[in-house]
Amino acid sequence: MRKNKVEKFGILTSGGDAPGLNAAIRAVVRTAISSYGMKALGIEHGYRGLIDGMAHELLLDDVSGILTRGGTILGTSRESPFKKLEFDPETGMNDVEKILAQYKKWELDALVVLGGNGTNTTGAHLAKAGLNIIGLPKTIDNDLVLTDTSFGFHTAVSVATEAIDRLHTTAHSHDRIMVIEVMGHKAGWLALYAGIAGGGDVILIPEIPYNIENIAKHLKKRQKKGKIFSIVVVAEGAMNKEESMMDKKTFKKTRKEMKNSIGYRIAQELEEATGLESRVTVLGYLQRGGTPVSADRVLATQMGVEAAHMLYRGEFGKMVAIQEGRLLGVPLEKVAGKIKMVEKTHPLVKAAREVGTCFGEKDEDE
Repeated sequence: MRKNKVEKFGILTSGGDAPGLNAAIRAVVRTAISSYGMKALGIEHGYRGLIDGMAHELLLDDVSGILTRGGTILGTSRESPFKKLEFDPETGMNDVEKILAQYKKWELDALVVLGGNGTNTTGAHLAKAGLNIIGLPKTIDNDLVLTDTSFGFHTAVSVATEAIDRLHTTAHSHDRIMVIEVMGHKAGWLALYAGIAGGGDVILIPEIPYNIENIAKHLKKRQKKGKIFSIVVVAEGAMNKEESMMDKKTFKKTRKEMKNSIGYRIAQELEEATGLESRVTVLGYLQRGGTPVSADRVLATQMGVEAAHMLYRGEFGKMVAIQEGRLLGVPLEKVAGKIKMVEKTHPLVKAAREVGTCFGEKDEDE
């Protein structure tokens, strides 16, 4: 391959699906073909397709009409080829070696990978192995470092906010504590944004360990003020103070022993501590399904176009990012294995506290 000359590239989507993936695929392929005359190979089912040789050429007609579609036309998987380097007895190769061989067999000059932390971490490893990689940041958790936001996040916030809005009416009608559990295993961005947008009275995120008694005290004060219902927004990775002091192995064991998810545990604890009836709603996969909102379509399109430009310029080993409204490429090695956490001093946390939101550390009214 001639230096900085891409004639044929592969593109794949890996990890959990998210709104905006198709918009990004469309932008990369259209720009690469129309502006630079490149050929695009759509790799099916994430890194698994790269391992097993599942792919097809993407033409302009193939990406027409997909801007508004959720999910991914390429399919996805959570394959992590670097985690298990077991050899296939039939080929004598492990998954990484199969990827390198397939890349060469397909005569690819570069590979564009769309995904979250795991996807871009794998991309960083493949870049070190000698492949020309460009990453795109997709995640509803918004937890990729070095980019202000990732496509998929805005839609998930919108879905979660609408759910909270709907729960307000039934909470008010029945004088209940309504606990709504959203995604966010390690980082609480989704719970924070949706909680603020939906007027959550309590927001619990992994970065701020909670004390159930402090939450109960806050809710009882609300009741005394005549506020007969409360909305509690919980990230799936929220933890109490005791859990925050556990090592990773012990914490995982504790969570596996729970009969239900964290939302149910918190609802039960609050019911016991306050005497108020509690109900739980777990949004689950609803948050990453459906049509992407306009903000995600715009961001995915911008990033996809920039990825095509980077292919042309030969800027490899980077992930497309947006910082203060400016698109740029950041080194994949600086993204790999890192999580963008919510800081306790983040302006949004401060704003939420100012309007009376409790994070469970203490009674925010004090």
